[in-house]
Amino acid sequence: MTSLDLHNMANIKSQKKRIKTNEKRRQANVSVRTPMRSAIKAVEAAIEAKDHAAAVEAYNLANKRLDKAVSKGIVHKNFAARNKSRLSRHINALQD
Repeated sequence: MTSLDLHNMANIKSQKKRIKTNEKRRQANVSVRTPMRSAIKAVEAAIEAKDHAAAVEAYNLANKRLDKAVSKGIVHKNFAARNKSRLSRHINALQD
């Protein structure tokens, strides 16, 4: 628990539990969301550097991370589909 939680501690037993479970879920979500965002940024960096091979490799990892986030309910499936499509379009444009 953070110091903020201790300051605003609830009196109701069920709410005390919700505060704890919300924090646990937040930590779990962060552990999936952060690598997903990093993977997307790695693809964008490779595209910016016009490195097709590195972009394809980073794209494969980003796909995996996006799919995992969708399966865990952290991001919407359309968010993942949109990002995959956008990144693949940029990678395909590098080939020309």
